[in-house]
Amino acid sequence: MLRILYAALASLSVITSGMYSFADDGPADVGVYELRVYTCEPGKLDALHSRFKDHTMRIFEKHGMKNVAYWVPSDTEDDKNRLIYIIRHESRDAAAASWKAFIADPEWKAVAKASREAHGKILSKSPESTYMTLTDYSPKVGKADPKKTYELRTYVTEPGRLDALNARFRDHTMKIFSRHGLKSFGYWTPQDEPDSKNTLIYVLEYDNRDAAKAGWKKFGADPEWKKARAASEKDGKILSQRPASVYMVPTAYSPE
Repeated sequence: MLRILYAALASLSVITSGMYSFADDGPADVGVYELRVYTCEPGKLDALHSRFKDHTMRIFEKHGMKNVAYWVPSDTEDDKNRLIYIIRHESRDAAAASWKAFIADPEWKAVAKASREAHGKILSKSPESTYMTLTDYSPKVGKADPKKTYELRTYVTEPGRLDALNARFRDHTMKIFSRHGLKSFGYWTPQDEPDSKNTLIYVLEYDNRDAAKAGWKKFGADPEWKKARAASEKDGKILSQRPASVYMVPTAYSPE
């Protein structure tokens, strides 16, 4: 279900559960997160934003789907037609029941009909969906700060190397990120095969793009990171391909 977001990133799925929260950030979160990517017909993103802001988010909550964060990518011309968001469900069964109730909701049907009549076809293809669970080292997921910049990163490992990647993040990477101003927002692994066996999805928060660039430069040069990376790859490389990266900014209606 996760084939790399955008050309390199059209990939997303669901998480193999982590049972503990990171440090003292809160209680264990055993819910299910869903990462969704919508691609609009040219010029239709504003219509999609209005539908979410005025109707969809409220109807989601009515049916037990918690709105976590909504972003738009900020890099290329093609990004002007995309919406990326995360919602939370209590379980996969709850997710299935919520989506069934949402689709059947008379209010939603009326909203969708009115939207089609006013704007025509909005989405250029079916939404991409990835069900996920927090890793055992993720911080508690909070709200997206409208003044910040975010980065969605997707890592795909060599066969059998996901545990090594998670161990490296848990024991080293997150601490070094924090040292250089790369704030961890959330870490997830997909629930559904084959991605549950080889994929890590995470989001970082920055003050701005310049801060992101400076932080990554310092991270890459950090002696502790170089040592941790070398030690983690003594049995072979971990990643099977370059990480996919999407810079994003919160929408005006993302929960605060």
